[in-house]
Amino acid sequence: MNNMIYPCLWFDGKAREAAEFYCTVFKGPVIKADNQLVVTFEYAGQKFMCLNGGPEFTFNPSISFFVLCETVEEIDKAWKALLEGGSELMPLDKYDWSDKYGWVQDRFGISWQLYLGKMENVGQKFTPLLTFSGEQKGKAEQAVMFYTSVFKGSSVEGILKNTKDDKEEEGTVKHAQFRLGNHVFMAMDNSLEHELNFNEAISFVVDCETQEEIDYFWNRLTEGGQEVQCGWLKDKFGVSWQIVPTILDKLMSDPSKSQRVINAFLKMKKFDIAKLIDA
Repeated sequence: MNNMIYPCLWFDGKAREAAEFYCTVFKGPVIKADNQLVVTFEYAGQKFMCLNGGPEFTFNPSISFFVLCETVEEIDKAWKALLEGGSELMPLDKYDWSDKYGWVQDRFGISWQLYLGKMENVGQKFTPLLTFSGEQKGKAEQAVMFYTSVFKGSSVEGILKNTKDDKEEEGTVKHAQFRLGNHVFMAMDNSLEHELNFNEAISFVVDCETQEEIDYFWNRLTEGGQEVQCGWLKDKFGVSWQIVPTILDKLMSDPSKSQRVINAFLKMKKFDIAKLIDA
């Protein structure tokens, strides 16, 4: 089981606008699918889904995206574009961990951490960072261990702890990097003054070929968590996931049955592939 995992970004009617914006900001992404509900773009095998979900959820920096830039020109261009209409969270400058790094929240509210590096050191351009704060503070290591136990072929690539000399509580996670199948993630603990809670504005989609896979991920990720609706769930740390059959795209692209498929899955929490096909 080496499932594709990708972020879903929840917009209030601006999915197409946002996808087009990111394709111009970053070098390489292209739009792969576009309909009234969903727009997807991809870069080197990495996929982002932009969803027209409505006004219910808004972005915050609890989940941000590290962006690997290989040249100074690239990082400067992306920084300037993201900062327009956005806000600076950490200035673009030289730091201990990178010769050039900056943290910015763009005009839509999504947070990006740009850094100068080499692709061969990470293997992917965009890396999600989960920040555990508020009631989730101190749970980053527990979460890393849980996620790597759920996804087959996963590994913990490194966990750096805070020491007594750091500003954060000793023993909490300063930075962790782990791999879920082929996908790199990062995590950290943070005692921010303003609590940053995970919400549905950013979720992670897990593509599943079979009902067995859907059942497995649904059962594991809802342990201590919460079933939601239409394939959505929240895990015990408050992170949202969508457990989705890969055949759904094909069914939704068939105009003769797409509405019946929608009517069917609106009644579901966990997706049932057989019922979708029979709709």
